[in-house]
Amino acid sequence: MPAFTPAQSHRRLVARVELAGSALCFGLMAILARKLTMPGMGFTAGHLAVMRFVVGALISLAAFGLVPGLYRPSNYRLLVMRGLSGGAVVVLYFYALARIPAGEAGILYNVFPVIATVMSLVIFRERPTIHLWLAILAASLGVAMVLSQGHLGFGLGFGRGELAALAAAVFAATSANAIRAVRHTDNAATIFFFFCIAGLPVVLPFALAPLPGGLGPWGLAVLMSLLAYAGQILMSEAYGTLSVSEAAVWLQLLPISQYLLAVPLLKERATLPGLVGVLITVVGVVYGTIWGHRRRT
Repeated sequence: MPAFTPAQSHRRLVARVELAGSALCFGLMAILARKLTMPGMGFTAGHLAVMRFVVGALISLAAFGLVPGLYRPSNYRLLVMRGLSGGAVVVLYFYALARIPAGEAGILYNVFPVIATVMSLVIFRERPTIHLWLAILAASLGVAMVLSQGHLGFGLGFGRGELAALAAAVFAATSANAIRAVRHTDNAATIFFFFCIAGLPVVLPFALAPLPGGLGPWGLAVLMSLLAYAGQILMSEAYGTLSVSEAAVWLQLLPISQYLLAVPLLKERATLPGLVGVLITVVGVVYGTIWGHRRRT
């Protein structure tokens, strides 16, 4: 494998910092989303999804007006595909956050890097390695440990909140590969704008309940949307440099930050099985994303 030039090495370092910042923004976003869907706040998952897209689209339009040439769409098919899958991710994830603790939703959702890696193997016609299958097994074991903490539905350890989080992970894996592909032709700001306008019709039918009142909840909802905007832009920028599997390594900061932030901010209880499950899942996903690909000759 050829060595990276100093400029390439610097850009890769910047991309990793961007993903670390993205994980922190998304972790805080999830905490606020969980808080806003608690009884007494009045927001539904659909409300928050629409809020996120509307605020994001308005910020994007303002940026396009201030920076000439920033809006440069090219691959419309992939841009719309990314927006539609992203819309499904947002409404499913917010639905999960409304029904199960933020830490649990985060660890279930964060199975998406392994799914994205499997998808990228198919897209690039690479053969899965034994390392990848071992990583999937380890990640599944970690998820099972998180699910064994006792706050689950249906009496069998799996309820609608858990199913929504896993479904969001599948759509997020699709989005990750779409972002990686479209970054060859379009910039992060353009990708995010299409994410908002193509995703908005997906989430609108879930936001038909009466809107809540009060400046406090609305202020938190705007802050949540701004954190989501920052996280999405940083992630899209990083995908312009790193592969899906490389990016997945740094995205493991998301469940760690979300699970731990939920303890002081939402008063959620961190249990030993949950923490061990987080660790096993992170180790499994990192193992798969580092060694899961066959090296190109």
